[in-house]
Amino acid sequence: MRLTTKGRFAVTAMVDLAMRQTRGPVTLAAISERQHISLSYLEQLFGKLRRAKLVSSVRGPGGGYNLAQPAHGISVANVVTAVDEPLDATQCGGKENCHDDRRCMTHDLWATLNEKMHEYLSSVTLADLIAHQAGKPVAVIKHFRAPEPQRPEGEQPAAEKVAA
Repeated sequence: MRLTTKGRFAVTAMVDLAMRQTRGPVTLAAISERQHISLSYLEQLFGKLRRAKLVSSVRGPGGGYNLAQPAHGISVANVVTAVDEPLDATQCGGKENCHDDRRCMTHDLWATLNEKMHEYLSSVTLADLIAHQAGKPVAVIKHFRAPEPQRPEGEQPAAEKVAA
């Protein structure tokens, strides 16, 4: 997975914005100061977030940014995708040409990981992250559940083997 600084900073800035927007538009300078993210970097990120219609800008004195949608309607996947971060663990970008222009032996593994990452990041919203920051008992992994490991037919789980 290539979740780089760009994606992480975008999510952090969006959570900061979402937590403070009830008091009016939030300036990038204030987010920059609180989160220790370069102002020029935030300007680039928020340009992309605005084009993706995740934030709206207010010009003039007292201006800044607001969420363009409710926090419960913006997922982490929305934010990461808006800043052009590919959620792709394959070497080939899904083109199946990773080894001498042929599909590699582990392509399905990485393609499935891509699906699980996207599923998980789509299940976590800004509202979930705000609640988590406020100390409310919210499971950030609310909708995601790892699949049970597959065992050969007839094999018991390790805990049952010890007891048997």
